[in-house]
Amino acid sequence: MTYILKPQLHHPKLATNNLGFTRRDYEGSVSTLCAGCGHDSISSAIIQAVFELELPPHRIAKLSGIGCSSKTPDYFLGASHGFNTVHGRMPSVLTGANLANKDLIYLGVSGDGDSASIGLGQFAHAVRRGVNMLYIVENNGVYGLTKGQFSATSDKGSKSKKGVVNHDAGIDLVGVALQLGATFVGRSFSGDKDQLVPLIKAGLAHKGAAFIDVISPCVQFNNHVGSTKSFDYVREHNEAVNRLDVIPPRAPIHVDYAPGETVMVTQHDGSILSLHKLAELYDPSDRAQALGFLQSKQAKGEIVTGLLYVDPQAGDLHEALDTVDTPLNALAGDALTPGSTALAKINAGLR
Repeated sequence: MTYILKPQLHHPKLATNNLGFTRRDYEGSVSTLCAGCGHDSISSAIIQAVFELELPPHRIAKLSGIGCSSKTPDYFLGASHGFNTVHGRMPSVLTGANLANKDLIYLGVSGDGDSASIGLGQFAHAVRRGVNMLYIVENNGVYGLTKGQFSATSDKGSKSKKGVVNHDAGIDLVGVALQLGATFVGRSFSGDKDQLVPLIKAGLAHKGAAFIDVISPCVQFNNHVGSTKSFDYVREHNEAVNRLDVIPPRAPIHVDYAPGETVMVTQHDGSILSLHKLAELYDPSDRAQALGFLQSKQAKGEIVTGLLYVDPQAGDLHEALDTVDTPLNALAGDALTPGSTALAKINAGLR
């Protein structure tokens, strides 16, 4: 894989955040993806989100699998921790890293082939266990590295670039995430940065399993007439359920939540999501309604984007396991090996 470093020099008057970092400080190497690839737009949105959240790069761990999408962590957060796993196995590696060091912020980047096919079981278990992470799937509906075969998320009836019709039902990862218990579920479009950046910011701030499915057209193999993941198709069928923004941490604000008004959903760390309810009677805190709304729009051939579900009281895997406050990788030897006396007490309690 070609790795081209960007020049370190930048304009001295570039805007900085409160940490003193410019947006350039959150970039990575030069992208080798096709010109116009939606994945590059997602990388740009991630860079913008982390810059605005003012997160130190060294506190972020980015992990990926195999595929065009899994190459993208090279193109953002070059000063962060990174690990590129084997095909479909990113979620288990992320889970292990999270258990070892819960002080890092975990960002998993995957694709529809990596997560919905060979890695579907891995994806399912990471989500249902509530691993504290933001899991982004860059969904283009094809295997771009192997010349455009249908992926598991390709819609039934869609056509390939060669005119072949897909006869298999597509897997909707948003619906799967909702059913498995993800506590933050959203969908966006790579060409809608105004929506995507706030979603990423909110997902990074959320405690628990946060999942965002991003429709990202493949300009080479899946951006033609007949594809349901092309730029034109998504723009024509996109229905945003809410307008998103993230307000810096502050005391909780309570407002009435009615159609056409705004609801503030307080996150675990005090940050707040400002949601403008555009859909009649839509409630992002109602998991069952989110599933029903998603399925009703799918039946009409419409793609729902926005924040579909959030649980403001969500916990994570460490709470479920009742781990100690100190990250496990920082525990001293006496805490990890308490000795024969402690072992005898444990054995006695099991008799």
